[in-house]
Amino acid sequence: MEASLSPLLPLFERERLAGRALALGVLVHTAGSTYRKPGALILIAANGDYAGLISGGCLEGDLAEHARSVIATGAAREIRYDMRGTEEVLWGLGLGCEGAMRILLLRAGPENAWQPLTHLAAALAAHEATAIGIVVESQVPHAPVGTVALPQAGGPLAVASVQAALERARAAGQSHWLEEPCWKLFVLPLSLPPRILLLGAGPDAAPIVDFAARLDWKVTLLDHRPAYANPAHFPGAERVVVARPEQAAAVLQLEHFCAAVVMSHHLASDLAYLRVLARSSLPYVGLLGPAVRRERLLAQLGRDADALQPRLYAPVGLTLGGRTPESIALAIVAQLHAFVHARETPARQAPAWPLSGHA
Repeated sequence: MEASLSPLLPLFERERLAGRALALGVLVHTAGSTYRKPGALILIAANGDYAGLISGGCLEGDLAEHARSVIATGAAREIRYDMRGTEEVLWGLGLGCEGAMRILLLRAGPENAWQPLTHLAAALAAHEATAIGIVVESQVPHAPVGTVALPQAGGPLAVASVQAALERARAAGQSHWLEEPCWKLFVLPLSLPPRILLLGAGPDAAPIVDFAARLDWKVTLLDHRPAYANPAHFPGAERVVVARPEQAAAVLQLEHFCAAVVMSHHLASDLAYLRVLARSSLPYVGLLGPAVRRERLLAQLGRDADALQPRLYAPVGLTLGGRTPESIALAIVAQLHAFVHARETPARQAPAWPLSGHA
């Protein structure tokens, strides 16, 4: 799993501006059924405020009590919860998760420049993949539990094996362990939010942007109509661009996106968008509209259709039912979510709405 930082940023910035230390919680191990998996993060302030979830809100209050001690003393601490047996009754929480987890709490404050939060926040702002390592078990005084390893940084963990482990996690996007004779390092990559491109900025694009923003996805919209491509209409978007469809590859770096949805409601514009996308490497291309419209556009694409069809999801969206723009947006975002997280291969040509309702 990867470390998702965005939910933690508001609390981090608030406490850093005030010069206050926080406790960063890292879920390092789970067994059985748990709400989150290794790599999940939680950030806890000295007053008990927290951001991020380790459980469904059941354990966070207790974890905050331990966090106060970590903030006060600076000593990292591992907290264990086990709800697999009758002992869970002692908690009085009735969690029903039937799982166990180990969470490492470490202090991030002025004395260590709020690392590793500062490094992760900078990488997220630049949309650059990275990974960090945290010592979870240690028998050596120079690298106690809670010691952080950063790429290309000095310190007690500036050794080739650690740097190689960080690079492996960064490249693969998967957490793993590095075990040495006297210490054990948990290595986790930063989770970068997917970048989605909407080609067409009509009113029905707004709920897609809203859903995507809730997931912390980064959405760019492009439209040749200035009245539509208005940033004020899409406060949750990362970028809104006014350009002709055929200019999309020139004004945008298409390789930075993992998916594009064509939804201009204008046949000639959609054709131009599809032609640009057919010559790109984007692995997912969604097309709004019924199957008959799809076939018409593919026929007009000629040879470009051969390069596009293996990546084309048309009509775009899962079959969830509903006719409203919000229902269609939900169906589109749900299919994108399945694609981004590679849980399954969504049906490419399953309509997300009754075909008779859309031209």
